[in-house]
Amino acid sequence: MLAVQDVRLDPSTRRVWRGDREIRLSRKEFQLLHALMARPGDIVTRGELMADVWQTSFYTNSKTIDVHLGWLRRKLGDDPRNPTLITTHRGRGLRFETSADTVAS
Repeated sequence: MLAVQDVRLDPSTRRVWRGDREIRLSRKEFQLLHALMARPGDIVTRGELMADVWQTSFYTNSKTIDVHLGWLRRKLGDDPRNPTLITTHRGRGLRFETSADTVAS
């Protein structure tokens, strides 16, 4: 079981909770969240996410990661204008924050 902030993820059952509420995720949303939560506090590059989640080293300007990230943030209740769970670090990647008071750089 992975637990960061108030999000819990169980890789064996593929279940996710935010607080007491279970959240249903698609396969790719779950894999994206798992890839980020497995490295809390670390910036994960888009290339690493493409390899881990989409099993490809081919990365284009497509918005695949951004679209899935948008759906994931919405389901988690993470405001994209002021995220406290998953922050975007321009030119570097994404990070699952270890505390809600971290500000994106």
